Amino acid sequence: MNITHYMSLLMDNQPWNLIIFMAVPVICAEALTITEFFIIYNRIESGGIKTLNKIVGIFDGFYFTGIFIYLFINAVIPLTSGGGWHTWVDVVAVGFYLSGVIFLLPIALMELGIIFKGKSSEEKLKIHFILVGGFLVVAHIAMIFGMVNPEIVSSMPGMNKM
Repeated sequence: MNITHYMSLLMDNQPWNLIIFMAVPVICAEALTITEFFIIYNRIESGGIKTLNKIVGIFDGFYFTGIFIYLFINAVIPLTSGGGWHTWVDVVAVGFYLSGVIFLLPIALMELGIIFKGKSSEEKLKIHFILVGGFLVVAHIAMIFGMVNPEIVSSMPGMNKM
């Protein structure tokens, strides 16, 4: 069975790649989601949960940006220039995974006051929630496509006999 580069990355160097590339960013995003629900439901403006949310948001944003840079240089460019992708499924899995930076980096920048300075705390909360949700969506799409055997795509023309 052929596997996507996404799944290969997670399976290699066990358990470290799984921890570095999956567990840390996704657990942080889930912590953001849980604390976000507490903040929204209880209208929390300050305190421990708000501080935890802020620290995790900054950490995860910069941590995932590092992952993005590393994988773009060491995986995306070589696979693209060498024609090493395992069908479009592979590109979708890796592409959606790396697109997480579009959602996590702005969270870190917002928490540091670099972007969205003129927004109210309620507007920032809404943006934060949308960004966390966006990351979870693209991460799950990456996981789903990452688990697909890319060989089935090349053998799909026979499905019209069903």
